[in-house]
Amino acid sequence: MDKNDIIENLGKILTPSQVNTDSEDLYDASADRYKKYAKVRRVLDVPVPAAIVYPTSAQEVSHVLAFCNEYGLNVIPRAGKTATEGGLENWKENTIVIDARHLDKVLNIDIYNMQATAQAGVPLQELEDELRKQGFTTGHSPQSKPVAKFGGLVATRSIGQFSTLYGGIEDMVVGLECVFPDGHISRIKNVARRSGGPDIRHIVIGNEGSLCYITEVTVKIFRYYPENNRFYGYLVKDMETGIKVLREVMVNGFRPSVARTYSEEDAAQHFYHFHKNRCVLLFMAEGPEGIVQATCQAIEAAAEKFKDGIIEQVEDGLIADWFNNLNWSQKDIDDEFEEMKENDSHAGFTTEISADWETIPEIYNTVIQRIRQEYPRAHDLTMLGGHSSHSYINGTNMYFVYNYRILCAPEDEMRVYHHPLQRIIVEETLKLGGSMCHHHGIGKFRNEWTMAEHGTAYYMLEKLKQAFDPKGIMNFGTIYPREEGAKYQK
Repeated sequence: MDKNDIIENLGKILTPSQVNTDSEDLYDASADRYKKYAKVRRVLDVPVPAAIVYPTSAQEVSHVLAFCNEYGLNVIPRAGKTATEGGLENWKENTIVIDARHLDKVLNIDIYNMQATAQAGVPLQELEDELRKQGFTTGHSPQSKPVAKFGGLVATRSIGQFSTLYGGIEDMVVGLECVFPDGHISRIKNVARRSGGPDIRHIVIGNEGSLCYITEVTVKIFRYYPENNRFYGYLVKDMETGIKVLREVMVNGFRPSVARTYSEEDAAQHFYHFHKNRCVLLFMAEGPEGIVQATCQAIEAAAEKFKDGIIEQVEDGLIADWFNNLNWSQKDIDDEFEEMKENDSHAGFTTEISADWETIPEIYNTVIQRIRQEYPRAHDLTMLGGHSSHSYINGTNMYFVYNYRILCAPEDEMRVYHHPLQRIIVEETLKLGGSMCHHHGIGKFRNEWTMAEHGTAYYMLEKLKQAFDPKGIMNFGTIYPREEGAKYQK
């Protein structure tokens, strides 16, 4: 089936107005933020999709997927477009992008049962704003909050800035609705817990569009107590001290909403007005007054225990101001793209990993040392550091953060700069037993390590693909390694 036939059939399955073939929109849909510099400079080396479609119901998604499945057409599910690991990049001709734009209804806010139901295209900020009016919150606050949508948040196994208290999106999802490639619509009911076999929500959560299309999500909601928020900030002598204080608070059973520690280099770009070339440790406590008081006492006790590594305490208002200006809006994204059009400046990337408390410092130190010694373009780096920002009773994450001057052709940026850096981070993390992907997902540009990430458990992941997407039409190249797509990885 050629492109014209595809478009004609989609117009019959939906309506012509629901099928977008605008050349600029198709170019935009050919890659996500992963290759933003090449995208802005108009040198993307991947195929543009055949069309973008905008279904209005699960039934319409079902019809489109069944059509694509019958004719072997690649499908890329899309919601908020804020992916950072190439999950929305297109590696096949005649691909169909199914966009959740018109799945945009908040279906129910159930205060008594503390849950809310929204379609996949509802912006997180929209539901959050509505809940705040009633004294509640989703508890989910990724940096992309103003533009992120529920389908993408669930598909990428998203996490938010307050995850240490509320958990990741997988802890918030109650039930959901999704559509599989053969058109089957599955609805997982909304209950607090059940023991009805394996937790089938997790077939869908984090699948990155490689198994199914998410159409509806029900999430927990929480009471909101902004008047009780408390902030703490400290300058500390090194990352190890910061990690030790984080661990002390967590293993003693306390859950501040935010618990972070930054290296000197990373702190300089976030806390330029007070960091004094030191590592920064910070906390936020929120919730009912009694819980906040107890959490604050635990933070203070942990800081006292490791006082030899703490240089000074920071005025809490500085930490509060930073949190209030942390998220980026659509305007911020647009401004960044405009800047890249005009200036051969620099780019910044992150690679986020996780491990247990004992291993995280070792991974951090090994990675930083190896990059400084082996990375061939080290002279182009303008910043290299990291921070821990999501902690658990048995471990934490590490964001490696690196900025560099782009002194190559725009189309070569990933190959010359980002990919060699990411390879060092992933290799050292896997070698030491950590996870190469804490919350951004695998996308297409970590798929070469998917089997190493899962080891013998890759058997289960592989069987899911064979069972639910036997024709391989769902988001080719995402999560699952495929030799056929190798030419688009260079």
